[in-house]
Amino acid sequence: RDSDHRAWTPVTCTVTRQNATVQGLTEGKAYFFRIAAENIIGMGPFTETTKEIVIRDPITVPDRPEDLEVKAVTKNSVTLTWNPPKYNGGSDITMYVLESRLIGKEKFHKVTKEKMLDRKYTIEGLKEGDTYEYRVSACNIVGQGKPSFCTKPITCKDEIAPPSLDLDFRDKLIVRVGEAFSLTGRYSGKPAPKVTWLKDDNVVKEDDRTKIKTTPTTLCLGILKSVREDSGKYCVNVENSTGSRKGFCQVNVVDRPSPPVGPVIFDEVHKDHMVVSWKPPLDDGGSEITNYIIEKKDAHKDLWMPVTSATVKTTCKIPKLLEGREYQIRIYAENLYGISDPLISDEMKAKDRFRVPDAPEQPIIKDVTKDSAVVVWNKPYDGGKPITNYIVEKKETMATRWVKVTRDPIFPSTQFKVPDLLEGCQYEFRVSAENEIGVGDPSPPSQPIFARDPIAKPSPPVNPEAVDKTKNSVDLSWQPPRHDGNGKIIGYLIEYQKVGDEEWKKANLTADSCPETKYKVTGLTEGLTYKFRVRAANAAGESEPAYVPDPVEVKDRLEPPELILDANMAREQHVKAGDTLRLSAVIKGVPFPKVSWKKEDHEVSPKADIEVTGVGSKLEIRNTVHEDGGIYSLTVENPAGSKTVSVKVVVLDKPGPPRNLQISDVRSDSCYLTWKEPEDDGGSVITNYVVERKDVASAQWLAISSSSKKRSHMAKYLIEGTQYLFRVAAENQFGRGPYVETLKPIKAIDPLHPPGPPKNLHHVDVDKTEVSLVWNRPDRDGGAEITGYLVEYQEDGADEWTKFQTVPMLDCVVTGL
Repeated sequence: RDSDHRAWTPVTCTVTRQNATVQGLTEGKAYFFRIAAENIIGMGPFTETTKEIVIRDPITVPDRPEDLEVKAVTKNSVTLTWNPPKYNGGSDITMYVLESRLIGKEKFHKVTKEKMLDRKYTIEGLKEGDTYEYRVSACNIVGQGKPSFCTKPITCKDEIAPPSLDLDFRDKLIVRVGEAFSLTGRYSGKPAPKVTWLKDDNVVKEDDRTKIKTTPTTLCLGILKSVREDSGKYCVNVENSTGSRKGFCQVNVVDRPSPPVGPVIFDEVHKDHMVVSWKPPLDDGGSEITNYIIEKKDAHKDLWMPVTSATVKTTCKIPKLLEGREYQIRIYAENLYGISDPLISDEMKAKDRFRVPDAPEQPIIKDVTKDSAVVVWNKPYDGGKPITNYIVEKKETMATRWVKVTRDPIFPSTQFKVPDLLEGCQYEFRVSAENEIGVGDPSPPSQPIFARDPIAKPSPPVNPEAVDKTKNSVDLSWQPPRHDGNGKIIGYLIEYQKVGDEEWKKANLTADSCPETKYKVTGLTEGLTYKFRVRAANAAGESEPAYVPDPVEVKDRLEPPELILDANMAREQHVKAGDTLRLSAVIKGVPFPKVSWKKEDHEVSPKADIEVTGVGSKLEIRNTVHEDGGIYSLTVENPAGSKTVSVKVVVLDKPGPPRNLQISDVRSDSCYLTWKEPEDDGGSVITNYVVERKDVASAQWLAISSSSKKRSHMAKYLIEGTQYLFRVAAENQFGRGPYVETLKPIKAIDPLHPPGPPKNLHHVDVDKTEVSLVWNRPDRDGGAEITGYLVEYQEDGADEWTKFQTVPMLDCVVTGL
């Protein structure tokens, strides 16, 4: 019956067993049950359950938890997570039991002491380097379920991974004032990195407008209602023990500019216009000033009138003014993001304004003497008031202080003779103009001048003469003039005239092309006679000419050749192979001799570089080899004669191969080698010979002697029956030369001799045309196996033996008799 009702409902009356299954019950309801036994007589009394039974599925222990994972490992802790079991056993999970086992131990030990329902747990206090396995079990009211599958062995150590950084922003960001902006990104690293935000190398701190949000994987810096001061270079630094990563962003918070900086300066004021200037804004709003807007206003009116809105300069002409009216000027700065507040000037009346005179132009200096000079200038603009005086000042070029040249007024003349100069000193001069307003700015300084008397033309050069000549040139020489006219001699002008002509021709066009007291006149005709003259020149002009006393006939002057040897030709030259050989000599002679180099009366090697100059010759051979050695000769020749010098050159190199390598006295374990010295010892004494051998079946040579100075060697320790090759090389202080090798191998065997005569030769059968012979072996075989026997016959009474044949055995039948 239902526990809420009193009426009983029959279930079955045919049960013969001691148990029964009741069907059709409602889950969650409570029932009472009763049972009565029945026989053929009738039904007995009922037995009733003492308490109600709630209908529900049977309760068991939970299944094993799932997905046990390791989330973090350090040197002294491990963090684990897991999911609940798929089936809780029909009852809620009351707690989880986490167990661990140290690798090497058999038993698991409970890690959690308190009742734990969280599915994440960090085991702390572990020993660095230990390795553990973990498992977890779920519990309900029935009991503890099966444990989960074990984790893999986990070793306690810090996980290390360098930081990584993935940013959502670029390296530049432009933001309008008042707008918000954020810098976001993602990061990772082990151990967990520390995130730091910097602005212009200063740490960013949170406030009402600045928000910083950092999760284990994301980062964000947000700024609300941005202002110009938020502009700067932002940096996010993600750092852990393995390193750091940085990201940068240049943020520019832009706005309209601040007002131009005053005061407004009235540079010029006239009756119909003014020129004003100002300074740029202190803050351009983060964007370049594109233009200024200038307006004007009559001080007695409220209407502002535009002047211009297209100027980028910080100065402007204000036109169309009425004389006597007072005006104010208003100036705005503009950029891409707006127009600034205005800068307003003071009131200024439009009228002409007088001022001091302008600065005169650079003065000119003339009529310089050793103690005076005349300064000349042009009249400048008088500033609206007449000029009443000029002030002339002087200073030495290296000095800094200007000094007035006179206390007396200078007017109206625009030139003045400055007295009391010091001879030889260098001076500069300047001029200022004065009116009733005051003294104007000085002129630029004049060009520097030296206080000395004027320069005169120099006297003629002294003692010109022809010192040398060729078939087309003449060399002239002279001494400086006795008087230089108080000026530096710039140079000399040389002229020549063919005898019989009236025209003098210039050998050089300008004096500064011949600053010295000598000159070679070229381009002359052989066999003709010429006159020559020389003039000196300074800043004042040219002197009178000085003449070469006698006409000069143009022809070669003969001087026999002369050789002055350099050190590299003065004695026998030794050059290491591969180095550079240099031979050189100074050559004299008129005309310049013809130069030829020879090597042992033949042309020198094509690789030799020969250089001939006007004073000598040089022969150079790079990367010399031994064949470059020999006798080198230098011959110089001209119509006056010739001269030859020689020098022996030895190129020091490795020696050549030894000659005539011979092998004799071959035995089963030795042989005797002989050879002759190399034809070429490389220019140095042979120090030793290197002897090597090799088995013909081997690729490797073996040294059997490397220090012998003799030209023979006994090769020992040969293996009997083996074939050998031998080679020999010579050495000197520059290295080892090439090898000479035996042409064919030798076999290590004792020497062979002819065998002895066969013994006991006799016939065993005779026929009319043939004889059967037999014999015995000889007593000695000569050191080698007998290969055959030569059978010969001789007719009785004849002198010569006739060869029949060679047989291998100890018998033979001679036929054809």
